[in-house]
Amino acid sequence: MQAIPFSVYKTLGAVATEFQIEYTVAEFVRELSFAVPLGFQEELDLLLSDGVVDNSEAAICEALIYPILKEVWKFYRHQFTLWSHQTLSYSEQLFGQPNYILAKRSPLGTVVFDQPYFLVVEAKQDKFEEGWGQCLAELIAVQGLNNQSIQTLFGMVSNGKIWQFGRLENQKFTRNKRFYSIQELTSLFGAVNFVFNECQQQLQL
Repeated sequence: MQAIPFSVYKTLGAVATEFQIEYTVAEFVRELSFAVPLGFQEELDLLLSDGVVDNSEAAICEALIYPILKEVWKFYRHQFTLWSHQTLSYSEQLFGQPNYILAKRSPLGTVVFDQPYFLVVEAKQDKFEEGWGQCLAELIAVQGLNNQSIQTLFGMVSNGKIWQFGRLENQKFTRNKRFYSIQELTSLFGAVNFVFNECQQQLQL
């Protein structure tokens, strides 16, 4: 049987049908206060005005998504490792490389890709429906790899400027009703911090 990468999933509907996932829309993100780092806005403004930030998914990851994830991750680094383009392989139907994965920090150090996994992040050039199809497939793979040890998993899909959030609980996927913008950094950082904090609370159970 030929292996199928996450990227073949182009819509939420296709993934929900194949894996029998209930889809809902609700407001579950509650912004958790986070101080935007000094100078971050100035650096971002420079990139947006004079940099090449969205000509490819790689550029979106490097210039816009990773800097925000990194700033929040710093406060959770003793519990989690933030992995970039690390391979996930669960089954013939579910394997590939999410752009970013938040995983439990291994006691053996940052060279070990340890379980459980909590969050996957996908960068897309304005193809949000395709991004969510891929992201949900990744979350289902993570759910299987975790062997139900974590009840709530999170996903983010972003073109660097607009950020969308999702949550998978057992067989129910919820997409957050509100989208977040890089033009409103305080709110965006608060939303990302909320997700990291929710992951941390599960790790401590």
